[in-house]
Amino acid sequence: MNTGTLPINLHHLLQHRTIESERVEYKAGWNPTGVLHSLCAFANDFHNLGGGYVVLGIEEQDGRPVLPPKGLSPNTVDKIQKELLNLGNSAIQPPYHPLTSTYEIESKTILVLYAPGGETRPYKARVSLSRDNPEWRYYIRKHSSNVRAKGQDELELLRLAATVPFDDRYRQTASLQDLSIRLILHHLEDVGSELALEAADLPIETLGQRMNIVGGPPETLLPKNVGLLFFNEKPHEFFPATQIDVVWFPDGPGGDYFEEKEFRGPVSMILRDAISYIERNYLKESVIKHPHKPEAERFWNFPIGAIEEALVNAVYHRSYEEREPVEVRITPEELLVLSYPGADRSVRMEDLQQGQATSRRYRNRRIGEFLKELELAEGRSTGVPKILRTMRQNGSPAPVFESDDDRTFFRVRLPVHEKALPTAAEQDLLQDNLLIEEKLSPTDHVTDHVTDHVTGHMEQIVAALVGEMSRSDLQSVLKLKHRRSFTKIYLHPALDAGLIEMTLPDKPKSQNQRYRRTAAGETLVRIIKSRDGPL
Repeated sequence: MNTGTLPINLHHLLQHRTIESERVEYKAGWNPTGVLHSLCAFANDFHNLGGGYVVLGIEEQDGRPVLPPKGLSPNTVDKIQKELLNLGNSAIQPPYHPLTSTYEIESKTILVLYAPGGETRPYKARVSLSRDNPEWRYYIRKHSSNVRAKGQDELELLRLAATVPFDDRYRQTASLQDLSIRLILHHLEDVGSELALEAADLPIETLGQRMNIVGGPPETLLPKNVGLLFFNEKPHEFFPATQIDVVWFPDGPGGDYFEEKEFRGPVSMILRDAISYIERNYLKESVIKHPHKPEAERFWNFPIGAIEEALVNAVYHRSYEEREPVEVRITPEELLVLSYPGADRSVRMEDLQQGQATSRRYRNRRIGEFLKELELAEGRSTGVPKILRTMRQNGSPAPVFESDDDRTFFRVRLPVHEKALPTAAEQDLLQDNLLIEEKLSPTDHVTDHVTDHVTGHMEQIVAALVGEMSRSDLQSVLKLKHRRSFTKIYLHPALDAGLIEMTLPDKPKSQNQRYRRTAAGETLVRIIKSRDGPL
C-alpha cells in the first residue's frame, strides 16, 4: 500500500470546492465493513468520475464535514493501515489497495484514503466480514451512497470491465522520462498540494504513483495518457492534434483573409493561454450612456465566462484518439467552439439547450479531475447552465448547441451582443486609424493613455521583436501561418504607429529587410513589463 502525502489540497477537499460530494465520504471512526464497501464502490467508478476519497476522523452532517474534527489516535492509524492491507487482499476481488495519507487538522490526526478508479474492474467485496457470511457483491456509488449493483446496473458494470477510459490507460510507446518534473512541481504548487513540499526529493516512480499518473508492474512502470497530456512539454507528439486553434475572420468566413493561431503544449497551459489570447485580442466592452438613467449600460461583445466554460468543456469532453483539434472560430457576428466527438447519445440536445441535460458517464474522468483541481472546471453538468446564465447576464442572445444524429461533433455558438457596436472588425479598424492619426515618432513618449490605442496584436509583435528580425522570423515567433494576415493585422499597424521601423526604409521589399523597435516601441515594452510582468 502506498502511504504519504496525496496530491490534493485537503482544505479544498473539506470545502467541497474541487471534489463533488458523491466522491467524498466522511467517517468519524474506523468501520472496516463500511470502508470496504466504499473502496469497492469507488474502485468500480461507475460514472467514470475518477474514484473518490474516504476521510477518517471527521464526522459528516448532511453531506458536509463537521469541524473541528474528532481525529484518530496515532496507534489507531497504524492499526487501520495494517487492516486495510489485509482487507485489500482478502475481502475485495480483484485485490485493491487505496493510497493513504495522514494530515493534521486543528491538532487532530486525519487519515485520508484515496481510491482511484480501478484498472481491473469490476470489483466485488464481501457483504460482511463475519465468518458466517461468505457472500460477495458488487458495490457502486449512487449519489453519495454505496449500493449493491443489481439488475441493469450490474449488467452495465460488467460491460465496463474491458473498458478503461483512454486517459487512464498506460502509454506503451512512452517512458517515465517523458514526464516533466518541472511541470509536475508547478501543478502541485498551483493546486496547493502538500505533496509539493517533498515532491522535488522523490523519484519520478514514487511521485508518479502518488499522483496516479504512472502504473503497471514495478519492473516496467509506464506513464498514463493523462500524465502525458498534462506533464509532457509536447503531448501532440503522442496524441496528434492535441491543440487549440483560434481563427479570426474579420470579414466573415468568406472574406479574403483570416488570422490563425495554434496553441500546443500541456493541456492546462494551452487552455489558459487560448482563453487569455481571446480575451486580450477579441473581447470588447461597450458602454452606452442614457440621458434619463443614472447608470450607463455596459456589456461585452462576448462574455468571457461563457467562452471559458465552452472551451473548458471542449478540452474536457473531446476524444484524444481523434486527430481533430479543438477549434475556436471568431467572426464579428459570433464565436464558435467546435470539438470532436459530440455528447453521449443519451444526452438530448433539446435538454442541453435548456440547461437540463445530465451525462451519465464522462469520457475523460482523469482529465476532468485535474481540471477541477486547477479550478478550470466545476462540478458535474454545470458547464452548459453556466454558459446560458453568463450569456443571459450579459444581455446576449441565447447560445446554440449543435451536433448530428451520430454525435460525431459538438459545436457551441455564442452570438455577439446585439448592441455591440462597433463590431470587433470595426473596432480594430478604428484603433488602427487612431494610431495612424497619432503618427507617433521615435522620440514620442508612450504613456498609459496612448497605450489605450494600441491593439493586442501590436503589443505582441513589439514584445516578440528582439534586436533586428526578418518578417519570416517574427511570423515564426508569433506562430502565425498566413503572411497576408500577419502583414495586415500585425506588421503594418505597428509600423504605422511608429512602434517598429525598417532597417532599410528605402527598400521596403528587400530580402535583407529587417525590423527593430523604435524608442516608442521600447517604452511600450517597459509599460507591458510593468503591467504584466516579465515577457
